[in-house]
Amino acid sequence: MSDLHPELQAEQAVADKTKVQPPARVILFNDEVHTFDEVISQIMKATGCGQPQAEALTWEVHHTGKAMVYEGPMPDCLKVSGVLEEIALHTQIEI
Repeated sequence: MSDLHPELQAEQAVADKTKVQPPARVILFNDEVHTFDEVISQIMKATGCGQPQAEALTWEVHHTGKAMVYEGPMPDCLKVSGVLEEIALHTQIEI
């Protein structure tokens, strides 16, 4: 049992339940199957970013083997990852 006053215990319980989770990240991995245009288009579809950003991310994936293509709440990351994987791109979600 806590030594906190009952009112403080209640406040602490609310604070514990409302802690904000750190954002998750969607990592996209390079492959030798998809064209640049396919990847660019799918990144735009998945994240809602514009073509210049999608092109930059695609080049990063190509040159480094992977890139963080999205950062946000876990439910959004799951959606983004799902859209990328519609065309069999390989992704990973990191916390």
